[in-house]
Amino acid sequence: MATTTATSVPIPKVEAKKIAREPFWLGGAAGSMAACFTHPLDQTKYRLQVLTERPPLLRAVYNFAARDGILSLWNGLSASILRQSTYSTARFGLYNLFASHFKPSSGQKLSPGTTMACAGLAGGIAGCIGNPAEIVLVRMCADGAKAPAERYGYSNALTGLVRVGREDGFRTYFRGLGPNVVRSILMNVSQIFTYTEAKARLLSARSLGLKDDTKTHMLASLIAGTVATTACAPADVLKSRVQNMSRAEGGQQSVMRYCIEIVKKEGPLVLMKGWTPAWLRLTPYTILTFVFMEKLRLLVGAK
Repeated sequence: MATTTATSVPIPKVEAKKIAREPFWLGGAAGSMAACFTHPLDQTKYRLQVLTERPPLLRAVYNFAARDGILSLWNGLSASILRQSTYSTARFGLYNLFASHFKPSSGQKLSPGTTMACAGLAGGIAGCIGNPAEIVLVRMCADGAKAPAERYGYSNALTGLVRVGREDGFRTYFRGLGPNVVRSILMNVSQIFTYTEAKARLLSARSLGLKDDTKTHMLASLIAGTVATTACAPADVLKSRVQNMSRAEGGQQSVMRYCIEIVKKEGPLVLMKGWTPAWLRLTPYTILTFVFMEKLRLLVGAK
């Protein structure tokens, strides 16, 4: 019986689509784009946090706009972009760097604990890097809630950076660093971890029938923004008040002592002061940031 030998036919190789590593700048770019839309709410949040009285959010926005004009709600935008360019670039870029380093060789996803650790470490470092820009942002935003004679009057963020060091000393760049780092860690962990988990659970819930698209990204971001606002509120209030103080107002006292003083004077709920404007600002910001990040990833072909 004859044996038939099959002729081997060469199978053409299909080149896999190359997936680029996410650029370090991508998170900062997405954050800067989001800040352009949410800055008026960000500004109002800082103003309410430094006021001794607490008017309703919408009334405060209306009063500031009626007094100084609608465009005044974007005063300090240069400081907001500078902050995103430093802080957000570092926190997202470093997280991706740490996550890629600790990612299992099998290609599996990071464990929840590792995700939180990477996000927390990146957030802490980013808080240190972005603190000088944060000082300028708080002061430029809070100016509108002060009497004209008490305002800092920085014309732009770079001018503000120079004047902070010249008028208040180099150490002022690190004022409020403790609560800012704590807030940054809480922010990064709550945003990144919550967004990652929420997105995964939404996609795995077959009853919802969701796809990896903008709708799912927005829902996951909404959850992440709410969690982040609540987790960061106490540190955010302390950071804003301490960074806004001048040397004459007692800016050299410790954060812990200042925290005890304001809690005794205004009650424990002072640490949640400005939660509503913070949520109204942070949640749209979170949604826009992650949506922009997802779109930028597609644009640059990043993994």
